[in-house]
Amino acid sequence: MTVLHNENDLALSQQIANSLKEEILSGKFPPGVRIRQEDIAEQFGASRSPVREALRILEAEGLINLVAHTGAWISHLSLAECEEMYQIRERVEPLLLRLSIPAMTDSLIAELSDLANQMEATNDVETFLKLDRKFHLLSYSKAETVLVGDMVNRLWNTTQHYRRAYSRLLAASHFKAAHYEHHLLLSAIIKRDSDDAERILFGHIRRTRLELAQHPDVFKL
Repeated sequence: MTVLHNENDLALSQQIANSLKEEILSGKFPPGVRIRQEDIAEQFGASRSPVREALRILEAEGLINLVAHTGAWISHLSLAECEEMYQIRERVEPLLLRLSIPAMTDSLIAELSDLANQMEATNDVETFLKLDRKFHLLSYSKAETVLVGDMVNRLWNTTQHYRRAYSRLLAASHFKAAHYEHHLLLSAIIKRDSDDAERILFGHIRRTRLELAQHPDVFKL
């Protein structure tokens, strides 16, 4: 196990992890692609130790898989694995939203409304994905949990590639349904109706799971 000896190494590892996370979530590295430590070290002008620690951070966040004595690969899911993750999301994220709603401020709700409007104003997949991620994770941000929040972030990270591929397949027709559901969800949040918000979010996630299952090619490397 690599031991980082100073705060500079720790800060560099986090910086490398943050940069790679942004690249992975943006689709620069497709699922199943190998990431080489030496390439990352050269890219950031760093030694192997902070790079190895950065990769461990990314593994903990569900973005890569590390195999001992072999290397690091961008996380890849089969259709069955993705379906199971979405079933977990269907049950866990509505709970997280319920826990968050009572503590939401008016300014946070206004930000959610602005994000919903921005999503409706774009047909660009990458812009939609960034706004959609921000909208949902922000809606959970006031929940006080020990485990659930980290679990949901990991699930979002691991399924990101498949939301992108799916969104590219369906493009504007997918966005239309998502916009409608986002505004329904926002309405329930404004009314502080946790029961309705849970129900809408469950259906929102479930619809994506069922439609992803109709596109098995998305899961081929």
